[in-house]
Amino acid sequence: MEGFTSTTPVPLYWISHGPTDGERLLVLHGGPGAHHDYLLPQMLDLARDRECLFYDQRGGGRSRHDDDRAVITWESQVRDLECVVREFALEPLTIVGYSWGALLALLYSLQAAHGHASPPPSRLVLIDPAPVSRPWRAEFEAEFARRQQSAAVQAMRDELAASGLRGSDPAAFRQRTFALSVAGYFAHPIAARELTPFRVTGRVQQSIWESLGDFDLTAALRDVHCPALVVHGRQDPIPYESSATLAGALDAELVVLDDSGHVPYVEQPEALFRAVRAFLDRTPPPRPAE
Repeated sequence: MEGFTSTTPVPLYWISHGPTDGERLLVLHGGPGAHHDYLLPQMLDLARDRECLFYDQRGGGRSRHDDDRAVITWESQVRDLECVVREFALEPLTIVGYSWGALLALLYSLQAAHGHASPPPSRLVLIDPAPVSRPWRAEFEAEFARRQQSAAVQAMRDELAASGLRGSDPAAFRQRTFALSVAGYFAHPIAARELTPFRVTGRVQQSIWESLGDFDLTAALRDVHCPALVVHGRQDPIPYESSATLAGALDAELVVLDDSGHVPYVEQPEALFRAVRAFLDRTPPPRPAE
């Protein structure tokens, strides 16, 4: 099933995968300013036994509105998320957030904890969450830039330039060019292959990060009370300290995946989905109120 929301300030594209007669998961993609497609097909592993609802966040993918010049902020995204939760009656609410999507889930959870959004989440699965403070984000940006300039990535760029692929197979050339643009996220850059390309809307990404200012959520996160799982790739360019501090603040389980960077659903899918399923199985959501 798929369609567009009717209760958000602007229509947002959504799509549902998996059985519709049981547990439901709301899956939040990264970015910001991206779209859900790049999590597929790997993230559909969770849809084998649970319904997974994805939506393109405002300003990205099929939820882009080129004639909308309004500045999109983190508050915009939280309000949209609340509308999606209510429109699809996702209570009890289990959020699976990846990267920026994990941070969005946390921002929503904080708003709910202080009475500014509802319903609060019943469970959180946070996969390689974006940094929870501005200094850790600065560390991530510096590390990612360093990796992108590494000898290994440069060698792959040279190999692509010499391959003749640009003329012989332009589509494959574009695919490989995209993979090289994100190679620094991986524990091993050579693993950045067979990825679903995605486009980030730059102005949306910039406006959302700017709206957060010099953010630091570490103290406030102690106000969030629900079962939570934090997954962190050991070789993620995002500092381990960010994920560890987040897990400590939430009193959450922290799973560190060896031989994985920021993309465990590609690098270590079996270990990732085993950890997520184990968490979901042992923390059944409460029954919705009659």
